[in-house]
Amino acid sequence: MSENKSLKGGEFLIKETLAKDVFIPEEFNEEQRMMAQSCKDFTDTQVLPQVEQLEKHDRTLLTKLLKEAGKLGLLGISVPEEYDGFGQNFVTSMLTVEEMGRGYSFAVAYSAHTGIGTLPILYYGTEAQKQKYLPKLVSGEFIGAYCLTEADAGSDANSGKTKAVLSADGSTYALTGVKIWITNGGVADLLIVFAKIGDDKNLSAFIVETNTAGITIGADEEKMGIKGSSTVQVYFDNAVIPADNLLGERDGGFKIALNILNLGRIKLSGAAVGACKGTIDHALHYANERKQFGTIISSFGAIKWKLGEMAIRTFASESLTYRASQNIDDAIRQLKDQGMDKGKATVEGIRQYAIEASIAKVFGSEVLDYVVDEAVQVYGGMGYSAETPVERAYRDSRINRIFEGTNEINRMVIVGELLKRAMKGEIDLLTPAKAVGSELMGIPDFGSVTADYFETKKKMVVNFKKSILMVAGAAIQKYMDKFAEEQEILMALADMIMNTYAAESCLLRTEKLSATLTGEKLSLFKDMTDVFFYDVAGKINKSGVDAVNAFAAGDEQQGMLMGMKRFTKFANVNAIAARRRIATHMIEENHYPF
Repeated sequence: MSENKSLKGGEFLIKETLAKDVFIPEEFNEEQRMMAQSCKDFTDTQVLPQVEQLEKHDRTLLTKLLKEAGKLGLLGISVPEEYDGFGQNFVTSMLTVEEMGRGYSFAVAYSAHTGIGTLPILYYGTEAQKQKYLPKLVSGEFIGAYCLTEADAGSDANSGKTKAVLSADGSTYALTGVKIWITNGGVADLLIVFAKIGDDKNLSAFIVETNTAGITIGADEEKMGIKGSSTVQVYFDNAVIPADNLLGERDGGFKIALNILNLGRIKLSGAAVGACKGTIDHALHYANERKQFGTIISSFGAIKWKLGEMAIRTFASESLTYRASQNIDDAIRQLKDQGMDKGKATVEGIRQYAIEASIAKVFGSEVLDYVVDEAVQVYGGMGYSAETPVERAYRDSRINRIFEGTNEINRMVIVGELLKRAMKGEIDLLTPAKAVGSELMGIPDFGSVTADYFETKKKMVVNFKKSILMVAGAAIQKYMDKFAEEQEILMALADMIMNTYAAESCLLRTEKLSATLTGEKLSLFKDMTDVFFYDVAGKINKSGVDAVNAFAAGDEQQGMLMGMKRFTKFANVNAIAARRRIATHMIEENHYPF
């Protein structure tokens, strides 16, 4: 595998990434940390004390909080200064999303406004549209929402039935249809609405002010979680808007929707990291105060196991999220340097890393679900009480596996996008896949037993990647153009890819930290990396074996099963002792310290 600083999206599977080329959270500068602190202060002082009131569908309070966030500049972190924003890069915006992610359902309202409610105008709007609407969205004068989903158009968003009819003189559009599950809909002043014009094949996008005649906002939905965010149906009955409010090109709305979803996916991962850290803090505080059998429960091995594992998975999620975020920033900068305007460069930079965005979304949302579930368990019976923060965290977490494309859809995207890019010649998967096939016929290379810590782990990463290439290569040969129909195999491959990307991200972060950390501090990061590798080796093996058994037989099956065993081989780790060391450090600090 060769060195390449600017790896394209998906290329991590076939090329080596060097530690010096990744961004890690420990590298945030003072200005970025100050912005994060502003978000933390706002969440701690304004949001958390009023969460219970928010959950009573208090639209007045939700509006007030969003406007307060606007006054502090928190709604315009990534909006350029010429539209009254802060003009910060993508990584900085991710850090602020992470801090806001501790705010339960308010985090959903905030993310919807600053992401899907604002950025379509920033990236696709005309200069006149940007000048008219962005300053109002940044200040909080206008609250934004995004109207895509319909009763029969969820994952298949382009099948929406909402219609836009152009007037005879071409000056207006009349919108008719019903949108469902609209976050911020009950408090929004501005909607990004997707509808089809005439018999167009694809959606178009429109900027619609909610005070337009013919628009009716439904009542807030009663939901399992995120009760403090406003989720409504929006009805359009011949709502007439200026033709100038078409966003982007006619028939181009589906492309806008897909690209904004890519953005929403990685932003969701950032918010999930923040929610994980906040939940771990609650679990630690409780475990350090609760006594059973005359002993503080944080001293029990079973509790330490849980706390250690919660930290390890959060560490992995954070590592891969910021790695991918920096890749997006680098791509944006490169495209701008080539003369592309900032909006188009951002859209294209995010599109290039659609695979990594889907990985981050699925991995992050599933880690958060694990963390909140274990936090409830740490609390025991109290965790089931609505008086505790972990009960709310548990309910609020569940939507994240459905938001921004279900995790099943995103697993398909991970593999489908990789194969699409391979077919276009953007990524050469065939050559390394053939090389793995040849290697299976040769004598195994068991490597040196005295190898350096990082070199040993890198060899494991290379082998994890070989296992993916082996299974994918054989499955494509077997199914050819019918492969997309084999969803169970696609999902097994997606899990192999995600776990490999996460393991490599942990390793790169730990290796980069080894340049500045020593002793116990570095050893704890190594502990987290060791346990994560130890666990995912088994998971990658299981996913690979399941896939192989689904389509291979005879000698081919036996050969690949032997290959899976070889490629997921790992050194034994005392995972119990490692988790205990991680948990003990957290218990002493009484918060998530990594």
